[in-house]
Amino acid sequence: MTATILFVDDEPDLEALILQKFRRQIREGRIDIMFARDGLEALQSLEQNPHVDMVVSDINMPRMDGLSLLAKLQEAEDKKSTIIVSAYGDMSNIRTAMNRGAFDFLTKPIDFADLEATIDKTIRHVEMLREVRRRQLEAERAHASLSRFFSPEIARRLAAEVAGDGMDVQWREVATIFTDITGFTSLVESAAPQMLGELLNEYVGGMTEIVFAHEGTVTKIIGDAIQVLFNAPGDQPDYATRAVACAHDLDAWAEDFSARWRARGVNFGTTRIGVHAGPALVGNFGGNRFFDYTAYGDTINIAARLEAANKHLGTRICVSASVAKSAENFQGRPIGELMLRGRSEPLRAFEPLPQAKFEAPETALYSEAFAKMEAGDAAAMPAFAALVGMHADDPLAGFHLRRLLNGAKGIRMQLE
Repeated sequence: MTATILFVDDEPDLEALILQKFRRQIREGRIDIMFARDGLEALQSLEQNPHVDMVVSDINMPRMDGLSLLAKLQEAEDKKSTIIVSAYGDMSNIRTAMNRGAFDFLTKPIDFADLEATIDKTIRHVEMLREVRRRQLEAERAHASLSRFFSPEIARRLAAEVAGDGMDVQWREVATIFTDITGFTSLVESAAPQMLGELLNEYVGGMTEIVFAHEGTVTKIIGDAIQVLFNAPGDQPDYATRAVACAHDLDAWAEDFSARWRARGVNFGTTRIGVHAGPALVGNFGGNRFFDYTAYGDTINIAARLEAANKHLGTRICVSASVAKSAENFQGRPIGELMLRGRSEPLRAFEPLPQAKFEAPETALYSEAFAKMEAGDAAAMPAFAALVGMHADDPLAGFHLRRLLNGAKGIRMQLE
């Protein structure tokens, strides 16, 4: 680094002395020296040369003295480290200079060994300030980038971690959410581009805000599909509870969004949500050129399969038993054991319910009918039939009734 120093003094022979004293440092490229005759000339020089690192200024000068110059320098956004030079014993002006923000002072006649040591000390100070500013700019850029994926609080913490802790690829226990919209491909083909852009931006923006409110991490947005992680990159011991609460809020917001757009004549589909918890390989997979914080593994695939299972079940949210078991005070009803595509073992699944629906009488009737079906009791079919008769808008009860009518036995079901 070459430090640029501006000497401000009206003594005509000072320039030659300074250049002679620091000729070796100048030749080696360690410092570059500029001169001004008074405060006004110094300000003009600084305006033309903003890269100047420090100012060494005499106090007594014509037009603008050193104390007035120091005051002007301290008013600037880029405050220059300033060394004030004054006559020996002029402690009043020296104290004034230090109170106005001078970094250090020297007395006349100048001891050049003291001047060199003071300049070296000031250069170290300037380098430290540069490093602080560099890190601050890095943090600001990182925060701007991370804010696209993480909640504001998590983004702030990650941006402050200069070493990048939490970004390295590692195995973590996570809860993951997948969301998708029914019929979105058809909407894309038929909708006007401007309207589609407005709709999708509002939808993704609203869904992301909800995720951030629960301090989740948005790892992927592909068209209408959104992937979310909890317990990554930071630790969230209640990650399963957060995931369930987030799924409920996403569902409620998406239903309201769909209703608003239907009122405008746009048939926006239903948002389906799958939630699973387990180990996943998590981290930045973007290499040195790209930032791609995401997750891979069977846990992620299962969440995607559960999202797709909603289409067959008639539900909007489908969560695995690992989520239902880990979430605090989980409220929901059992779906059964799902044989998901690509898996050899069944996965027990649940439909989480809002509190009002969970406490409704029909939920208890559903649980009784499901228990009969799980036990292989022939009374399960009339129990589901009675429930569908009373509540025709219960698609999951209707799904099980159709299975039983088609000869299904038990709660295990094959889904494509």
